[in-house]
Amino acid sequence: MDLLSLRYFRAVARHQHISRAAEELRVAQPSVSRTIIRLESELGSPLFDRQGRRIRLNEHGAAFLRRVERALAELDDGRREMADAVVSGPGRVAVAAETLFQLAGVLAAFRAHRPGVRVHLFQAPVDSMRRHLRSTEVDFALASQPLAGPELCSVELARDEVLLAVPSGHPLAGQVRVTVAELADEDFVSTRTGHWQRALLERLFAREGLIPRVVCEGDEAAATPELIGAGVGIGLMPAVARRALAGRVPVAWLRLDAADCHRELTLVWRQDAYLSPAALDFRRLAMERLMPTESSAHGGTGRG
Repeated sequence: MDLLSLRYFRAVARHQHISRAAEELRVAQPSVSRTIIRLESELGSPLFDRQGRRIRLNEHGAAFLRRVERALAELDDGRREMADAVVSGPGRVAVAAETLFQLAGVLAAFRAHRPGVRVHLFQAPVDSMRRHLRSTEVDFALASQPLAGPELCSVELARDEVLLAVPSGHPLAGQVRVTVAELADEDFVSTRTGHWQRALLERLFAREGLIPRVVCEGDEAAATPELIGAGVGIGLMPAVARRALAGRVPVAWLRLDAADCHRELTLVWRQDAYLSPAALDFRRLAMERLMPTESSAHGGTGRG
């Protein structure tokens, strides 16, 4: 069993598809197939269930994947730590985030403090963040939904009330507060399943025994206020958006009479991960820029 076999297995397990894994690895598909068959033979157990040309990770493969990801993560951390010790280059920081909007100020401060550091920033739903952290693809995840586990540490950076945005001419526009039950027959603009806005919307409605009527859904949360202003529907938006969009989009803002109607923004990292000096600076600046002053004075609310 060699490292190449383990990396091939990890790629196939992620994609549940030989061809897509081969594309990621930039190797020929037969090479990947042979490697997986050889690995299964060496382990004495199939790692995938096969139905024609389709494959699916089975329970043995899932258990093996957890150990492979931990092993490869340790090796990748070791490689990065040695590189930082030997070569005094600017380094790299990688961050996965559900929303990129609130990172602009942090990135500006970070680039001023550490010019030359390569920052890899990309959007990802919360269900893939744990995998990105576990495989060391990213140093941090910026999550707007709970992302916890025994292998993870987190610090709460911000907590925003979530408001209901409606078109300025909507019948609800003159109200200050509204209950979830009053919204049962409304059309909603939201993000796809997996994003925090959709998760919160479905959770609030489920408490009332209701299902929201979503007429427009996508991955581009930044387009939500424009679509609401155009009259497509109503939607949930964090209070920070109200401040940012003041006077720019024709929407009215209402408070929801519902418990826990807020978005909690957390910075998450692997508990045993190697964090480069650049990554440690990024974490410090994120806490300084995004945490309320009174929280920052007490060192935040780190959780392990």
